[in-house]
Amino acid sequence: MTTAQNETPFVIDLPSGATLHPLVLPARADAGRDGALLAYADVRNRCLEEASGRDDDAFSAEELLPLLTSDSHTTRRQWRILHGERTVGVVVFTVLHDDGGATAVSVISVLKQAQGRGIGTAVAAHLEHLARTEGVRTLQVWTEHVPTEDPVLVPPTGFGSIPRDHTSRFLLAQGWTLEQVDRVSEYRWSTGDDQMPALRAQYETAQAAATGYRVVQWLLPTPDERLAGYAWMKSRMSTDAPDADMGSPEETWDADRVREQDERWLDMGYTVQVTAAEHIATGELCAYNELSLKGADDSVTEQNDTLVLAEHRGHRLGLLVKTAGLLSWHEGHPRSTRVITYNAEENRPMLSINEQIGFVPIGYGGAWKKALA
Repeated sequence: MTTAQNETPFVIDLPSGATLHPLVLPARADAGRDGALLAYADVRNRCLEEASGRDDDAFSAEELLPLLTSDSHTTRRQWRILHGERTVGVVVFTVLHDDGGATAVSVISVLKQAQGRGIGTAVAAHLEHLARTEGVRTLQVWTEHVPTEDPVLVPPTGFGSIPRDHTSRFLLAQGWTLEQVDRVSEYRWSTGDDQMPALRAQYETAQAAATGYRVVQWLLPTPDERLAGYAWMKSRMSTDAPDADMGSPEETWDADRVREQDERWLDMGYTVQVTAAEHIATGELCAYNELSLKGADDSVTEQNDTLVLAEHRGHRLGLLVKTAGLLSWHEGHPRSTRVITYNAEENRPMLSINEQIGFVPIGYGGAWKKALA
C-alpha cells in the first residue's frame, strides 16, 4: 500500500481561537502510540456517533491508519481542529483519481460542543481554495442524521428525506445541494435458530429461479482465479448503482486494484466474505454480495456492495447472493447479531430484497454535491 504524502505541517488560524493542524500519519501500524492520531480517531468516532446515534463505524487508531493512507487511486489528507490543546473536530479531503482528480470527497466534522462558532465555515473556505488550486471541480460528501423536529429536505429524485438539521443547514449555507437520500437498514438475528428455516426457504426459492447459475464464495484475499471477474463487477458497481446526479466518477478495476483493496481491508482488521453468482455456461461472475466484520466476533456485520449485472437481471440473483451470504456468514459468525446496510431510496429492487429478508430501516443519510466555479 502506498504511503500518503503528508502536507507540510503548517497551522491555520480559525475563529474563536481554534486552529487547523495537518495530521501527519505515522509510518507503522502501531499507530495507537501516536497522540495526534489517537485524538483524531477519538473525535472522529464521537462526531459519527453524534451524527448517527450509533457507534457502528468507530475505529481504533490502528484500524483507522490504513483507511487514511493514500493509494494509487486516491490522495488522502486529514487535519485536526484544535481549541487550545483539545481536538474538537476532524477534516478529510480525498481526491479521486478515476476522473483525473476532478472529484474530491470533503468532510468537516465538529463536535456539537464546538459548533456555531464559525469554525466549520472557515475550514470549508480553506478546503475549497485547496480544491480549486488542485483542479477539483466537484466536491462530494455523505452525511448521517438522527430524527429531529426540523422540517425535512427531499432530494430531486423525490425518494426519501432527511431533516433540515444543523448539518443540512450548514451545507445549504455553503452552496451544497442534496442529490440523494440513503436508507440505513438493519437485520437482527434472534437468539435461537428460528430465522434459519425462513432464510433457507428464500434461498431455495431464489436458487430455483436462478437456473443456469451457481453460488461461489470466498474470504479475502481474493483467489487468483476470481480476480478478473470480481474486478469487472466492482467496475460495474460504480456505473450501475443509482447515483442520482452526484456525478461520481466511473471506476476502472483490475486485479491489482482488487489486491490493493483486499490489503486495505485486511490491514484494518476486517474479515470479508464475497458471495457471487457464476453463469455456468460461460463461467462469468454476474452478481455479488459482500459481508464484513471488524474486530471481535460479536461486532456489527456490514453488508457492503451488492450488485447484479444488468444483462443477468430477472433471475433472482440478488436474493440468491444475499441469502446465501447471510446463511454461511451466520454459521461462521453466530455472535454477530446485527447486519447494517445502506441503499439509495430510489433503489427499489434492492430495498425490496432487503425487506423480504427482514431488514428494517433505522436511519437515513444524505448524498451532497457542490460544483466549484
